[in-house]
Amino acid sequence: MKTPPTIAAAGGPGQGSPAGRTAVVLLSGGLDSATAAGWALAQGFRLAALSVEYGQRHRLEIDAARDVARALGIGHHVVLPLDLAAFGGSALVDATAHVPKGRSEAAMAAGIPVTYVPARNTVFLALALGMAEASGADAIVLGVNAVDFSGYPDCRPEFIEAFGRLARVATKAGVEGRPIEILAPLISMTKAEIIRVGIGFGIDYGLTTSCYDPLPGGRPCGGCDSCLIRAAGFAAAGAADPRCDPGRWQ
Repeated sequence: MKTPPTIAAAGGPGQGSPAGRTAVVLLSGGLDSATAAGWALAQGFRLAALSVEYGQRHRLEIDAARDVARALGIGHHVVLPLDLAAFGGSALVDATAHVPKGRSEAAMAAGIPVTYVPARNTVFLALALGMAEASGADAIVLGVNAVDFSGYPDCRPEFIEAFGRLARVATKAGVEGRPIEILAPLISMTKAEIIRVGIGFGIDYGLTTSCYDPLPGGRPCGGCDSCLIRAAGFAAAGAADPRCDPGRWQ
């Protein structure tokens, strides 16, 4: 199994071994965040989880996040309502907007898609930073990925590094020399590598949802960018996606 890399907050390496340390994991209900949580547990972190109900097109993500937290034994899970749909600007918060389907890899790589939610990860990380500092946590863990992804600017290493610098100067913990680390263990991995690592951690990917526009009942549409990236990842990993098992939706 390939050991995933980590990116710590700017300003120095991690503060010793993760064993016995605490972290807030941003849990979206998706494949990547579940894998990042599994990685953190394997590293010895004690986890609390934060999920944001931000006005997304469907509640499946929140239900999946709860299922993942329960399966991983994360007892403290905050689901925070925050209506980013009030701002608009994304097909993921506007149920009337068209979600692109059936796009080629070249089309997906051509620009930032309409499913980008303005500043979403900046907002989510700010909330996680507040939760982490209030609870005395040592780190924030999130599952952003800059290899097999939809081109979102807030999934790139330079964004994570910049937010780490911000966390160091914007918090009491940082100013007093106890900076909260920002850990993105999957950021340089392919989707296939992430899936293989997660299977090794025992992650039940049947609990996770990636689809931008699921069918009634929650079945993945199979055609949106996220579904296509996920399907290609499972195929490259040589594994079946339990979320797409026909028996699951009978």
